Amino acid sequence: MRPPGARRRRRDHDARRRPHHAAQSRASRRRGALTIEPDTARFHEVGGLGALKHWLERRRGPFLDVGGDTGLDAPKGVLLLGVQGSGKSLAAKAVAGSWSVPLLRLDFATLYNKYYGETERNLRQALKAAEAMAPCVLWIDEIEKGLAVDDGADGGLSRRVLGTLLTWMSERGARVFLAATANDVSRLPPELLRKGRFDEIFFVDLPDAPTREAIFRIHLGRRKLAPDAFDVPALAAASEGFSGAEIEQAVVAAAYEAHAAKRPLDTALVAEELARTRPLSVVMAERVAELRAWAAGRTVSAA
Repeated sequence: MRPPGARRRRRDHDARRRPHHAAQSRASRRRGALTIEPDTARFHEVGGLGALKHWLERRRGPFLDVGGDTGLDAPKGVLLLGVQGSGKSLAAKAVAGSWSVPLLRLDFATLYNKYYGETERNLRQALKAAEAMAPCVLWIDEIEKGLAVDDGADGGLSRRVLGTLLTWMSERGARVFLAATANDVSRLPPELLRKGRFDEIFFVDLPDAPTREAIFRIHLGRRKLAPDAFDVPALAAASEGFSGAEIEQAVVAAAYEAHAAKRPLDTALVAEELARTRPLSVVMAERVAELRAWAAGRTVSAA
């Protein structure tokens, strides 16, 4: 017979162990610099970007090898270049969600090691782990931060890391679709932009009026609000020059104001938040103009 109090001690023991098991579960989703991202998206959650969605839909079957040997090369990946907050990261996540494959995120910050050769080895191990999970989407967010070449100030480390990645991009046989995003094209090494590294380079610009309407509807709907109860066209007109992230934050801020005032969220509150916001397209107008000028004729519009 189990001694008195044994069950209680057992329950206390299990309770103490649960946080440890939760931490183990989180750790199991990370393999060094590679993280398995459970939070993917679907393209209906992404406003606009019709050309990008069409391009990806045409390549879904060949990538997944649906229907057997099609005679088509499996797509390798895309570079999404654009203004901050314009939906590049969400679009990258939506590729995995819409294709129903795992989403892996490569974090360059955790790759770097002070010992010679270790950083490149860490990168090779991460890429090998991604291949082991194929078919999958490998997402590198703000790739320019990890590959910016600094003319030898780091002892050539950036060059070696870039060379390791480029070699893998050229030689990999596994179905690993690379979805990379970038905000600052001036920091991207020219070797990465050469034709053939990616299947395509898409430029994600600030949303136009119809796309802003769609974005408002998405974010209002996510918060269990009826978009038709709002003057969405008026909000879209008032948010010219706003990115998708800035539109979302205006909705969030207005929701807080409505809660504090104990009143329903309405068009007027959202419009007030928009009026108080200075979007990035205004604050950094010169850099946005430079990015658009570079992208013209060099990239494909994602809209």
